[in-house]
Amino acid sequence: MEGIAQGDGKAMVAVTHRSRQHLASDGRSQLNCSTLGRKQEDTIAALLTQRNIEEAAHSAGIGTRTLLRWLKLPEFQKAYREARRAAFGQAIARLQQGTSAAATTLLKLLIEPNTPASVRARVADSIFNHAAKAIEIEDIEARVSELERTAGLSKPG
Repeated sequence: MEGIAQGDGKAMVAVTHRSRQHLASDGRSQLNCSTLGRKQEDTIAALLTQRNIEEAAHSAGIGTRTLLRWLKLPEFQKAYREARRAAFGQAIARLQQGTSAAATTLLKLLIEPNTPASVRARVADSIFNHAAKAIEIEDIEARVSELERTAGLSKPG
């Protein structure tokens, strides 16, 4: 789903159309097994790239009341949620690509003698907080794995 995080309306529409899984018997596209038409898919793309509902409706070439009505349809809501999750996932992936550079920056600020003491103290605090959170997550993952293993052993059969 490349292009989602770019914020480019045309890229978003292209991503939405590329994510179609198959065609229904009547030739209409299906986005994740729903029966959305092309206009609704375009509208979802507009919702992800425009500032508000009115601008999204205008961008998609529909009325605001039509969009508000579509937002009440379960299949439209589901497709919109999936598109938002995909866009958010892309944004997180882009941020994760920068974690190495971010860590390097923090360490440079921490050891640089010309860095103000208040900044170095804030950086040190940030590093400790992130390290503690990482340890907590590792501990939780280990506990969950152990619970799953125990639950698997206690299953009959």
